[in-house]
Amino acid sequence: MITPPYLAKDDKIGIIAPARCINFDEVHPSIRVFQKWGLEVVLGTNIFRKCHQFAGKDELRLADLQQMLDDDSIRAVICARGGYGMVRIIDQVDFTAFRKNPKWIVGYSDVTVLHSHIHRHLGIETLHAIMPVNITSDDATNDTLETLKNALFGKIRSYSYPATSSARKGETEGLLTGGNLSILYSLMGSVSEIDTNGKILFLEDVDEYLYHIDRMLMNLKRAGKLSKLKGLIVGGMDRMNDNTIPFGRTANEIIADAVAEFDYPVCFDFPSGHGDINLALILGRKVKLNVGNEVELDFSK
Repeated sequence: MITPPYLAKDDKIGIIAPARCINFDEVHPSIRVFQKWGLEVVLGTNIFRKCHQFAGKDELRLADLQQMLDDDSIRAVICARGGYGMVRIIDQVDFTAFRKNPKWIVGYSDVTVLHSHIHRHLGIETLHAIMPVNITSDDATNDTLETLKNALFGKIRSYSYPATSSARKGETEGLLTGGNLSILYSLMGSVSEIDTNGKILFLEDVDEYLYHIDRMLMNLKRAGKLSKLKGLIVGGMDRMNDNTIPFGRTANEIIADAVAEFDYPVCFDFPSGHGDINLALILGRKVKLNVGNEVELDFSK
């Protein structure tokens, strides 16, 4: 996998809205944060457009993404928010310039479409990380923001947190891939379908019914996406819903059951996803995962 150049002071970064609509007040705190990091922020021409729930019509959102990918002076493309919309434009994106001059693509949730497509076809690392809509204060300093900064500037090294009792111990290494479970499920059978063979899979989700989680895991399993993993990292499974007649298992229990027959390391509650803490992950990076009493994830090359 190719690592895009890390950022340096005075570099330009672009912010676009390829999915749900957003307004200036929601983006402004992040602009101030990035400027304090010494970066020059360039906004997409159509970033504040609105077409129902989308940030403008498909062709306008596509134009902003294409412009940022083609502009050699832009060193990172940060998606302002998720929601839904990337899948409507992904097949029209021309990655020719991006392939020649890779840059960091940043975002999570709906941005999983971009992560999966880029990894499968271009072999370039991307960042699963906090987005501008989540940055609510221009003087915010927290672990989540620090990990985004460290990843962009090439200072990310490793994470460690206490393992849960349901973790399956072991040590492994492989390319880190994945993202939002619902999005990965929606990409099955398409040219953007995730490749998990020999890789460490990261999964997270939010606001889903528990039986939906089970259905999506069964789909991934039947498609062979869980059998040849090197490891599984389960991030936040936040704000799960249930029916009047309970499904009977938590999201983590559903996932544990789906991979029970395999022998690779598995950890749960990794602090990344839609929760308050969303540690940046370099997707496409060959990482080391050690699951013991502590979970250790090492990004060092």
